[in-house]
Amino acid sequence: MSPKTTLCAAALLALLAPLAQAKQRLCIYDPLGTTGEGYSAARDYVIAMQRHGVDLEIKAFIDERVAVEDFRTGQCDAVSATGLRTRPFLSLSTALDSIGASSIVKHGKLDLPASYEVTRRFIQTLSSPKAAELMTAGNYEVGGIIPLGAAYAFVNDRSISTLEAAAGKRVAAMDYDKSQAALIQRVGARPVAADVTNFGTMFNNGNVDVIIAPTIVYKPLELYKGIGTKGGVSSFPLTMLTYQLILKKDKFPEGFGQKSRDYWFANYERVMQVVAKSDKEVPAKLWMEPSPADAERYVVLMRDGRIDMAEKGFYDKKGLKLVKKIRCSVYPEAAECAQDTENWGN
Repeated sequence: MSPKTTLCAAALLALLAPLAQAKQRLCIYDPLGTTGEGYSAARDYVIAMQRHGVDLEIKAFIDERVAVEDFRTGQCDAVSATGLRTRPFLSLSTALDSIGASSIVKHGKLDLPASYEVTRRFIQTLSSPKAAELMTAGNYEVGGIIPLGAAYAFVNDRSISTLEAAAGKRVAAMDYDKSQAALIQRVGARPVAADVTNFGTMFNNGNVDVIIAPTIVYKPLELYKGIGTKGGVSSFPLTMLTYQLILKKDKFPEGFGQKSRDYWFANYERVMQVVAKSDKEVPAKLWMEPSPADAERYVVLMRDGRIDMAEKGFYDKKGLKLVKKIRCSVYPEAAECAQDTENWGN
């Protein structure tokens, strides 16, 4: 081989080496950083995706806002964060996070297993290859959805036992989700701007009277301090929170998004075991169950709230239409199934 040929070959290898060794950066939000279950699950995901030719580098963030902003500005090729944060990238998949979207009430009593079945079917539907087109918007693609569990109202006084009783009370509202403040104002309560880094502390310090949260944060955020001796937890979920992976399509091989969604959905039951365990960690004496009349009323109030938020552009109409279809497949006897609500477009 001539010196010139050798030089050309070396130059070519030098150019190709960075491409062969390049890693995509996955930025994840985990309030416990590298010690949290989210980070541990991400490590398993990285190993699984290596089989598909993708070598991911994980960077954990305890501040969700920074993780998502780094993704938006190109410092991350993928991000895992709550659906409330990922909504600006692709809103349809976050329809489940809309108020009361998964709630099933039968004969005046919340049916939590049925509500979680709505959650499972929604995620299964969007994880299917048939829904691949729905999972992309421009260069963004949903690479997976898992539930963080139902979000309940944690209150510092058990007298705040109904939506009406929340009138005038201070309720933490995530400052990046304008729909929360609007919904809080609908019941006459006072929204107080917060984010995931401080809402637990605000509740524990008495700066707000109510926070909406899943039980997985009950122990880590020490919410029993805010509940004290007078507070409690409403057993009627206000929403179903999700954790979603958003990819930049041009940073990954063709078809990778579907492989990723398949993996995430395959771990659905594993995640639900964590959610069930977290529910049990809240002492039974703290749970407050609404009356049958209130439970039925909440379904209607939350539906009206969803419709209002959709008309104002906060919620995805196509996504809400899909969730309703799934709710009615789980509980076809519900009154709403005979009504032409949340039935926008085709």
